[in-house]
Amino acid sequence: MAIKTKALLVLSLLLLVATCMQYCVNGEQQVPCFFIFGDSLSDNGNNNNLQTQAKSNYNPYGIDFPNGPTGRFSNGRVTVDYLAEFLGFEESVPPYANTSGSDILKGVNYASGAAGILSESGKHLGDNIHLEKQLRNHRVIYSKIVKKLGGSKKAKEYLNKCLYYVNIGSNDFINNFFLPQLYSSSRTFTLERYTNLLIKKLSENIEELHESGARKVVLVGLGALGCIPRFAMNGSCVDEFNEAAFVFSNKLNSQVNTFNYKFPDSNFNFINSSDALDLGQFGFTVLDTPCCPTRDDGQCVPNGTPCQNRNEYVFYDEFHITEAVHRLIAIGSYNQIKPLIQH
Repeated sequence: MAIKTKALLVLSLLLLVATCMQYCVNGEQQVPCFFIFGDSLSDNGNNNNLQTQAKSNYNPYGIDFPNGPTGRFSNGRVTVDYLAEFLGFEESVPPYANTSGSDILKGVNYASGAAGILSESGKHLGDNIHLEKQLRNHRVIYSKIVKKLGGSKKAKEYLNKCLYYVNIGSNDFINNFFLPQLYSSSRTFTLERYTNLLIKKLSENIEELHESGARKVVLVGLGALGCIPRFAMNGSCVDEFNEAAFVFSNKLNSQVNTFNYKFPDSNFNFINSSDALDLGQFGFTVLDTPCCPTRDDGQCVPNGTPCQNRNEYVFYDEFHITEAVHRLIAIGSYNQIKPLIQH
């Protein structure tokens, strides 16, 4: 049975990769640069030197990554690493924390574990780089690109061709709204009003990106928050959490339509690839249990021994998915991003 399961997984992955690769241009970089904004699903080292519990630069994180633990909240690569590969980049986009000496003209990853749209989200875990601060960091990079290219006009012409990827919002629910003992948001707002606040704040930041040259922008909806091991009870998802993710994603999708109407010179794309994945179909047999032994906050125990059959696990710790799932999401995302790239 195990042999059949692994064979099914390998076959399914090969079919998906083949589908993706037929659209990838071998050896050709499809956009000049790739900028990433988000949380722990995309963080690749920005939290390493922060005073926070939300960091993953230790074993067994990165056990399947060529360079070992880097600050990625997974056993290996994450979605944006695969997207960079599919887009023709020779290397992953570097974190903002390590941009010294890197080629910023190829892009920067600003994502930060535990970060949210709101500045207070996730702060009970320690410091993080919330979305507005990520935009401040991008202003620094933008100024450097202006100097490199000889003026704002040339910089914006260059940045018009780049891809901007924004995947954030989970922590505004799981590390804010649904922690009433630490945050007042659920007592101050209804779910509807709170989500409207998030979308409004997010929209203001996206409009700032547009002003600095962003014309190809991907906005990612939230997956099933109530089904992650930290919250699921005996394999049953928490409907309240899933409803929040659903409401947020619907409003974000509507906002993307508004952006496309408001900015006809741009192309905004909403994606939510994780919702459509039937993970059991691809050989994942462990859907609601973390692969690594976890500590009280849900992250991997330092130097803990993870499961051996990592390609069969959906979750690596109590919050974050495995490299195998990241790859599937990246393939689905890339297929949805193609029209944006070609626009």
